[in-house]
Amino acid sequence: MKFISTDIRDLLILEPTVFGDERGYFLETYRREYFEDQGIDVEFIQDNTSLSQKGTIRGLHYQKRKHAQAKLMRVSRGAILDIAVDIRQESDTFGRHVAVELSEENHRQLYIPEGFAHGFAVLTTEAVIHYKCNRYYYPEAEHGIRWDDPDLKIDWRVSDPIVSDKDLNQPYFCDLNSGDLF
Repeated sequence: MKFISTDIRDLLILEPTVFGDERGYFLETYRREYFEDQGIDVEFIQDNTSLSQKGTIRGLHYQKRKHAQAKLMRVSRGAILDIAVDIRQESDTFGRHVAVELSEENHRQLYIPEGFAHGFAVLTTEAVIHYKCNRYYYPEAEHGIRWDDPDLKIDWRVSDPIVSDKDLNQPYFCDLNSGDLF
């Protein structure tokens, strides 16, 4: 598995080794020792799956402080544009984001450490997204940032987005107070 750095420290793209032949392919999607070799000490304790239709935007979501989650994102069907926004107040990339296309064809994964808001846009007819988390989901700790925040300048690559009422009513990044961030 190849770990690729992004413009934001600790946010990594993973490219697994794919073994293919006329029957199909095989790849490892997670192996703890590979993470340890990169200096990442994370124990994933919850797996989630999401099915979404073309044009759906989910996010930008995160859990506060002691409930903050690290995630390992991958797609088994379709393609998404995965977005991670650095909300670590002491980071030199605070408020910046990375966008990575994850698909069933490229088999890429995105490792998102604690301290990031996360969202994705579905680029194909539908997409099945799988992700591991290092902490359980707690609804009372959930927060978000408005998906179309003009200060973040995220190009979601979706022309007619489908967005939940919850995501339409999230606060703008500039309206968050320090207690809402990481």
